[in-house]
Amino acid sequence: MASFAMPARFARPLFVAAILAGSFLLFLVQPMVARMALPRLGGAPAVWNSAMLVYQALLLGGYAYAHWLGRVTPRLQAAIHLAVLLVAALWLPIGLMAMQLPADAQPAIWVPWLLGASIGPLFFAISAQAPLLQRWFSISSKGQDPYALYAASNFGSFGGLIAYPLLVEPGLAVHGQSALWTAGYILVVILVAVCAMTLPKEKTTVVATRVAASPPPSLGRVAHWVLLAFVPSGLMLATSTYITTDVVAMPLLWVLPLGLYLLSFTIAFATRRGPADLLTRLAPIVILLVGGILVGGLQGKPYLNAVLALLLLFMASVALHTTMYRVRPEPDRLTGFYLAMSVGGALGGVFAALIAPLVFDWTYEYPLLVLASGILVPQSFLIPEIGLLWSGNAQRRRIITLAIALVMALLVLAVLNGAGAGMDDPRALQGIVFVIMVAVGVIAIGARTAFVIALAGALIVFGGYRSIRLSLEPGARTRSYFGVYTVNGDAELRTLQHGTTIHGTQLLGSVARERTPTAYYVGGAGVGQAMQAAPALFGGHARIGVVGLGAGTLACYARPGQSWRFYEIDPAVVHIARDTGQFTFLRDCLPNPRIEIGDARLNLAVEPAGSLDLLTLDAFSSDAVPMHLMTREAFATYGRVLAPNGLLLVHISNKFLDLEPVVSAAAAAEGWHAAKLVYFPGRDVPEPRAVSFWIAMSHDPHTLAALVARDRSWKPLARYPGFTPWTDDYSTILPLVKAFR
Repeated sequence: MASFAMPARFARPLFVAAILAGSFLLFLVQPMVARMALPRLGGAPAVWNSAMLVYQALLLGGYAYAHWLGRVTPRLQAAIHLAVLLVAALWLPIGLMAMQLPADAQPAIWVPWLLGASIGPLFFAISAQAPLLQRWFSISSKGQDPYALYAASNFGSFGGLIAYPLLVEPGLAVHGQSALWTAGYILVVILVAVCAMTLPKEKTTVVATRVAASPPPSLGRVAHWVLLAFVPSGLMLATSTYITTDVVAMPLLWVLPLGLYLLSFTIAFATRRGPADLLTRLAPIVILLVGGILVGGLQGKPYLNAVLALLLLFMASVALHTTMYRVRPEPDRLTGFYLAMSVGGALGGVFAALIAPLVFDWTYEYPLLVLASGILVPQSFLIPEIGLLWSGNAQRRRIITLAIALVMALLVLAVLNGAGAGMDDPRALQGIVFVIMVAVGVIAIGARTAFVIALAGALIVFGGYRSIRLSLEPGARTRSYFGVYTVNGDAELRTLQHGTTIHGTQLLGSVARERTPTAYYVGGAGVGQAMQAAPALFGGHARIGVVGLGAGTLACYARPGQSWRFYEIDPAVVHIARDTGQFTFLRDCLPNPRIEIGDARLNLAVEPAGSLDLLTLDAFSSDAVPMHLMTREAFATYGRVLAPNGLLLVHISNKFLDLEPVVSAAAAAEGWHAAKLVYFPGRDVPEPRAVSFWIAMSHDPHTLAALVARDRSWKPLARYPGFTPWTDDYSTILPLVKAFR
């Protein structure tokens, strides 16, 4: 391999360009491949967390490989790495393996396997770029500090993530995205080859660069690096789950926490230290005030909750990564430092994506990671006068700390007593507690032990106690791979809640009340009218399918002679609706129904053609939308399973997205006749009352006309000629977000 001397003013831009390009591709591929996986694996937020775990494991492998390459000469490193890049190119163009997954495929198993086999070699090869090229730069530039290039690496990663939902996904179909990424990969290989040519080939120089001159880090220092990487990585995944549960499982929201996480590296490792130092100084304030609020959540303000969660994640990540930068080793130990960082990141992913859903019945990982952030972030007094208060002997500091602990204990008791008396966080008490919390925080910030006590108290006072109380109630909480389900109720009413959305409500007190469909499924709603019309439309032996079981409410529309089947992706929901006795819709109205567990689209794909007369699509987890159930290909599957005169009911009630254009475009593209019904329940409808938006579709105009004739509230489905139908190859939700319209 030839070499050439490059002027210093050109060497740095060359390495920055190579690192930027590699990192841009590395993190462009994450949402892109997750998007490709939607039709195969479903759209739950946990799918993204599992995908993130795969990425972190591959990143760890790449960093370990870069660290191992330090054992050989730089020129040999270059030869080996270029060979690895060329071998990985055999997996181009990038995409998922062409295989059909089983209908009962579980994302926890198939996501790691499918993604690893599809993009593993490419991701592994390009993930080693940042640490490897930084080491080459240090050698080529004769000892210049390479850590600033890590800021460039994370800026490129941030750019790749943000570019996907804003530019790439709306502008290109999946096959076009794959071609773009392939071209970028070729460019990266060329840039790496040019960087390799700058490496010296003199043996004396090479041998000198292979020997680390600085002392090796202690085990305690390495553990500190791992811990500083573990907490923000786990917090990033916990935040992803938090903000996507009630909006939509989509790359636009998936990438925001990861993008801010990467941007925090750019700030923390930048040459200019002002922004990092300022944000690190402010981080304890944000963690204390925002962390406690988010545990309870601001009811009815999902967008504000999301913004606050992202702010907390960003501030905590900047502070922890700045701490990591401050304790970084000399450049000759660079790859070992990044390897420890990658180990911490992977462990954070394992904790948040795998361990927490198994160990906790609620998202306790979130407050635990917030508390860990408070323990680890640097502490400094906000104003000098507070520092003087804490100055003096140890006895004085202990007395102030005990006083703060006593105040926090009294606040906790006050809130618990208020809740026990039926004052579940009244505004007056909440305001007083918040003011006292601010005052205590101002005094505690700078004294680590006191600050941690104040933070723990805030996490309990502002919502943690409610979660603990529910966890202590038998059967009140169930957690699965797909989310947290909470059963609440009293003598009159019982509800099933996923995230902040009610997914089933049963009236209690009499047989008639317990068999009454409620909420979105009342008789006047679109699905209620269709179910009641089924005997007239399809005869006494109508074949009915329901995508999304919930509490089993729709089962009480079943009539003797009908054949029913449910499609539910989460076994935990089946257990709640059928086995626990908490809801009796199935037991009382449709004992022992056929329930197909797994992704509905995959299960419907193997059903016989024309085997259903009526199909209801109500499979949304919380207010999240599984995009793969709304594509043209999905509607083609529904049309194949339905009889020629069959009827499809699609539930599109959503707080955040206007989904009518999606269904309208699919109906027009696939030849469906469609009508919509926005149902506003009157006061004669028993509580709880819920506005619902249903769309009825059929390939037979006579079937649809017969349904619509029963109620004048049905209206023609609006047309959106400029809206491109969603397909497995193309979809974007930006035009649908209600805040943007």
